[in-house]
Amino acid sequence: MAKRGGFPGGMPGNMNNLMKQAQRMQKQMEENQKQLEEKEFTAAAGGGAVEVTVSGKREVTKVKLQEDVVDPDDIEMLEDLIVAATNEALRKVEEESSAVMSKLTGGLGGGFPF
Repeated sequence: MAKRGGFPGGMPGNMNNLMKQAQRMQKQMEENQKQLEEKEFTAAAGGGAVEVTVSGKREVTKVKLQEDVVDPDDIEMLEDLIVAATNEALRKVEEESSAVMSKLTGGLGGGFPF
């Protein structure tokens, strides 16, 4: 007579452990995401003439300009510097986010039996 509610070889215990591990990982991911969102990332362009700060939520929170970069005859350069600094700050957020995720998922590489 077949046993009810299980798999041969003790699979239910392994499945429970796997579910607990997944829940712990999800909680860690949520905590790390919250910490990331509270951080600020700053990048500069034009030798520090333009500085942009973004939050971990990928929102621009601050733009700082040196006076000498504000040239009414060359608005395009200022616009380009702002774009460059903003993109660099956003890249920093992405790097941090990727680093945090790889720390969490690093141990999962070959641990699955399928």
